Amino acid sequence: MNEENKQSLNTDIDYIGKYEQSGKIGTWLIDNFYQHIDELIKIAAPLSCLEVGCGEGISTQKIHRSLKSESFFEACELEPRLVESAQRRNPSIQVKQDSVYNLHYEDNQFDLVVCLEVLEHLDDFSKALEELSRVSARWVLTSVPREPLWCFLNLCRLKYVSHLGNTPGHLNHWSTSGFKRLLSRYGKINAARTPIPWSIVLWEVNPPTND
Repeated sequence: MNEENKQSLNTDIDYIGKYEQSGKIGTWLIDNFYQHIDELIKIAAPLSCLEVGCGEGISTQKIHRSLKSESFFEACELEPRLVESAQRRNPSIQVKQDSVYNLHYEDNQFDLVVCLEVLEHLDDFSKALEELSRVSARWVLTSVPREPLWCFLNLCRLKYVSHLGNTPGHLNHWSTSGFKRLLSRYGKINAARTPIPWSIVLWEVNPPTND
C-alpha cells in the first residue's frame, strides 16, 4: 500500500478510551449515538454491508447487531494493530487491512457502506468519499463530530483548551448543514440525525428512479 494512499490518522488516538472511560454521561451519549445508527441501518435494510475504518471493532459489534441475520458483513481498518484487535473482538466477521483512499473491493459491491468518525481525520476527505461511493451499490452511512458544538463541549470540560477545544487529530470540521452540503455532491441525502454531539447522515449513491 502506497504511503500516498494512506489516510492521515494520528496513531496515538485512544480509539477505545471513549467507550471504556466515558463515565455515565459519556456512556449515555454513545449509546444514544448508536441508537440512531441502528435506526438508519434499518432504513437501508442492507443484505451486504462494509464498515470502513472500524478501529478497535467496537462499532463493528454494534453495526453487526443492527443488520439482518442473513446479511453479509465485512470490516476494514488501516492500522495493523487495530485490525488485530477488531478481528479478536469480532471472530465471526472478516476484518481486512485497507485504506479508505484505495479500497480493494469491486464497484457497487455492498448495499451499505458505513464510515463512522473517520472523515474528520483525513487529509483528503474528497478522495475517501469517492471510494465510499464507488464500492456502494446504493447506501452510505457516515458520521462526524458536530461543530462547533464538539469543540464547545470539550472546552466546557476543560479538554484541549490550548487548541480551543479541538480534539487532536481532527483536521476537518463540519456543522450538520455543512456536512449535508458536502455529501450532497456524492448522492441524495435520505436521512440525518443529530444526537449530541454528532452529525449522522444516510445518503444514496444511486437513488432509484421512478421509471
